[in-house]
Amino acid sequence: MSKKQMLSSEVLAEAVGTFALVFAGTGAVMVNALSDGAITHLGISFVFGAVVAAMIYATGHISGAHFNPAVTLGFWSSGFLPRYKVLPYILGQLGGAIAASFLLLITLGNVAELGATLPLNGNWFQSLVLETILTFILMFVILGSGLDRRAPIGFAGIAIGLTVGLEAAFMGPITGASMNPARSLAPALVGNLWQHQWLYVVGPILGAQLAVWIYRYLSHNFHDFNNH
Repeated sequence: MSKKQMLSSEVLAEAVGTFALVFAGTGAVMVNALSDGAITHLGISFVFGAVVAAMIYATGHISGAHFNPAVTLGFWSSGFLPRYKVLPYILGQLGGAIAASFLLLITLGNVAELGATLPLNGNWFQSLVLETILTFILMFVILGSGLDRRAPIGFAGIAIGLTVGLEAAFMGPITGASMNPARSLAPALVGNLWQHQWLYVVGPILGAQLAVWIYRYLSHNFHDFNNH
C-alpha cells in the first residue's frame, strides 16, 4: 500500500470514528429530549464513553483512533504523528462530525439544539477553565494507557472510554463536557449556534498540550515509552 493510500485509509477511519461519536453521543442528547428524559444524563454520559471505547477498538489499529482535533495536535506535538497527517486527520474528523449532525437534523429534527455544547448561564470563563482541565485529564489518560508501552496492553479503549463517560457525567451539566472541537463545532455549524463556541476549540487544545508537556516530563521526554 502506498503512503497516499495509507493516509486515505487513516483519514477515513478518523471520519467514521468521529461520525459514530457525534451520531451516538449528540443523538443521545436529542433522543433524551424527544423521549422526556428516558435516557437520562448518566445514560448520555454512558453513550459517549461507550461509543469512544468501541470505536477505539474498531479503528485504533488503523489510524490511532483520535476522533478529536485536540488529540491529533497532542499526538503531533509529542512526536507520535508526522506533521503531514495533522490537517488531513482534522479535516476527516470535522467531516465525519458534520455529516453526523446533518443526519441527526434530517432524521430527528431540530431538537435539543442538536446536542450542542453551551456554557451554563453563558459563563464562558468557567467553561473555558473546565474544558481545559477535562481535556488535560483525557489526553493524560490517552498518553498513559494508549501510547506508553509500559501500560497493560489492550485496556486503552476501556480507560479512555471510561474517562470520557465519567467526565461527561460529572461536568456535562456545566460545560457540555466536550473535550473535542469536532464534537462541538459540528452541531454548532449545522444548527447555527455560535455563541461561545470558540472556547470549545481553545480549551481542549490547551488542555491536551498541557497533558503532553507534563507526560513528557514524567516519561523523560517520552524515552521511557518503549521500556518495559
